[in-house]
Amino acid sequence: MVRFEDVGLRYPSGPEVLHGVNFQFDPGSFHFLLGPSGAGKSTLLRLMYLAHRPSTGDVSLFGRSVKDLSRREKALLRRRIGVVFQDFRLLDHLTLMENVALPLTVSGRSEGKISKNVKELLSWVGLADHLTALPPTLSGGQQQRVAIARAVIGRPSLLLADEPTGNVDDQIAVRLLYLFQELNKLGTTVVIATHNQALVTRFNYPVARLIDGDVHIFQNGEGLDAPEGY
Repeated sequence: MVRFEDVGLRYPSGPEVLHGVNFQFDPGSFHFLLGPSGAGKSTLLRLMYLAHRPSTGDVSLFGRSVKDLSRREKALLRRRIGVVFQDFRLLDHLTLMENVALPLTVSGRSEGKISKNVKELLSWVGLADHLTALPPTLSGGQQQRVAIARAVIGRPSLLLADEPTGNVDDQIAVRLLYLFQELNKLGTTVVIATHNQALVTRFNYPVARLIDGDVHIFQNGEGLDAPEGY
């Protein structure tokens, strides 16, 4: 599903954020992505959803190298990827239903099916009473739940979530992780960047940890007690 081969990334006039990164996430896998602020978690996710190109090495998605993809081919690949951004990226002039429905609308689903699916999902994330609300009227935690609903509504092949529980209480955080878990059971590959080690311990999926600009994969609860600064 995702393969990094000797990947490095350096921002213009800045330090190298990633170097010599090698790992793969198999189809249907679930990984937590850990590392301190500034370690490169968001950068790694941006490489996965084609917002950045590596400075060195190669990234493959769905079995295809992204090096020589045309703009149209990139757009088609992105339709298979659901992304939860830290800054939500909701459209303020659209209602919650319209925001969440966007991936289904773009894919040409029927209006009746879209409405049913969106209402069910907004109910699951606790926003059934806000269907016609506009994003600016919501709290940060509510907006985050809308962003998550939009990312998962189309059952993407790959889901990338950047701190998806950062603005919600513990009860909602667990509920959202169960949502990601159910999506994973349907075949979606899930990658979640988080600082919430309690959730990582509770759900006990493999951990991809950024250490000194490289990625190390740990199984069975390992990788949570890395040295200070990792």
